[in-house]
This record gives sequence, C-alpha cells and structure tokens, in this order.
Amino acid sequence: MRRLADLRKTAGQWRELERKVAELGELMNLDGDSSSPSLADEIVSEIDSLSALLDEMEFRLALSSPYDARGAVLSIHAGAGGTESQDWAGMLLKMYLGWAGRHGYKVDVVERSEGEEAGIKSATMELSGEYAYGYLKCEHGVHRLIRISPFDSDHARHTSFALVEVMPETAGDVDIEIRPDDIRVEAYRSSGPGGQNVQKVSSAVRIVHIPTNTVVTSQSERSQHQNKEIAMRLLRSRLFRMELAKREEEQARLKGRHVSAEWGNQIRSYTLHPYRLVKDHRTGFESGNTDAVLAGELDGFINACLRAGMGQEDV
Repeated sequence: MRRLADLRKTAGQWRELERKVAELGELMNLDGDSSSPSLADEIVSEIDSLSALLDEMEFRLALSSPYDARGAVLSIHAGAGGTESQDWAGMLLKMYLGWAGRHGYKVDVVERSEGEEAGIKSATMELSGEYAYGYLKCEHGVHRLIRISPFDSDHARHTSFALVEVMPETAGDVDIEIRPDDIRVEAYRSSGPGGQNVQKVSSAVRIVHIPTNTVVTSQSERSQHQNKEIAMRLLRSRLFRMELAKREEEQARLKGRHVSAEWGNQIRSYTLHPYRLVKDHRTGFESGNTDAVLAGELDGFINACLRAGMGQEDV
C-alpha cells in the first residue's frame, strides 16, 4: 500500500506538469495574437519555472528503486593505520551527522567503538525519514583522507582509509530468514560515554551470524532486551544489503561493469595537503570547500552520483 501511494503521488505530479505545459501552450498561442511585452515576459518566466520543475522531477527518477524511500543504516569502519584511520572515521561520523541534521533526519547512533587515542574504530547509526537510503546509498564505499597528520611529530603527510556501509532499513515485506541456530548472542559491558550503568551492567549485545560471520552490536540502550532488538534489526539490514550486493555484482557482470567497495577501490578522496580538494572518483565531481564538505555539505556529490546512475536498471 505504501508503494501504491508513492506511485499515485508521482503519477499525479507528472499529470500536473502535463496540465501546466498545456496551459503554457495556450498562453503562447495568445502571444501570437498580441504584442504585449508583459505577456511575453510571463511566458518566459513560466518556461523557466517549468524547466526547473521538470529537471527536479527527472532527478527523482534516480530515486525510484523499491528501497530508496526507506530509512537507512550507515556504518563506518576505520581502516588499517591505528590512530590516523580512527580519527578519520570519527571525522566521517561527524560529517554524516551534519548531513543528516541539514536534512532533518532523525539519527540514533546505536553502536560506537571509541578509538584508542582519538576518533572511533567503528560506529553504526540509524537514520529515520523518507529517502534516507536513496540519497546515502551513493556513500557506500571506501573514503580516503590525505593530510598532514596532527599525531605525527615530524608533520609528515599521511593517507588514511575508512569504509562506509549503507544499508536500507528493513521492513516486514523483506524476507530475510535468520534461524536461531545460525546466531550467537553475547552480552557484554558497554564502553565509552553513557553514565555509570554503561560500565556496571552487561547490557550491550553482540550478535554473530555464523554462516556469514557477520557481527553486529548495540549498546545505545540501558536494557539488554532493547539492545538485542536493535542488534537483530541491524543484522537483518546487513544481511539484506549483502543480498543486494550479490544482485549488483551479477548485474555488473551482465553489463560489463565492475563495481566494488573494497579496500583499494576508494570512491572519494579528501585532500587537505598540499592543496584542499574533495573529489569523487566515480563522477569527477569535486569541491574545494573541504571544511563545508566535512561539516556535511554532501548534496553536490550525492546529486552527481544519482544523476550518473540515471538510466540504469534498478536492482
């Protein structure tokens, strides 16, 4: 029913555009019988308005896959490199929190493993709101940072990597079978900020999916039961994303395209030295305003990625 409602809404918007174009045609016929400059100005203004609307609606076609309208689960993992990569992962966490805040998404950080000296080893957040997954799916992949290290007394240039995973929020219509015999549930004490209860009670939950060796954790709630529910939800999303990845790989093989989010195949580079530039290697889109990008100004990169994918078949 939700899918049907979305389709009816979309069809209604295109019909409204069709009606406005027909009215513009009638207005242009009137202009042929009139020498009024005000009428000509009105026509030009209406053409500009309809062109902008058409461009926006064409862009929405890039968000037409069955899962794009859902919320998202985003995870960040620091790469090899210790403090450098952990600090970079922490910067990415702040960047995505900033982007979510700009767009009014509700965010719940359900897992966060602090770095040894700075940043984070990993973190997982749930973003609630329409089209969170549709927009953020373009962020899935390896992100590379090049800078003068603030942790190096020799002020040497360092390259750090972090992996960003983006999964659609699962719903009741997604059939992901998780057998009780296939999982191992472990309780442990949370680490990091969160009050006295965090350290004294084993309320955090870790679930291991044995067949795929997939591990999810949740420590955001004080109740072990609540954390288990969140962890199971994260596990479903992760297994669902793995299934989508299999389909993407098969589709890429059939189309002769290679898509990968593995180490060594970074999707974007953030260069802070010797010059300042953020460049997406898939689309060529770039920005010299690195501070704004790291604060969450990602729309240019996301829009370029979605537009580049227009015309491709939905998975």
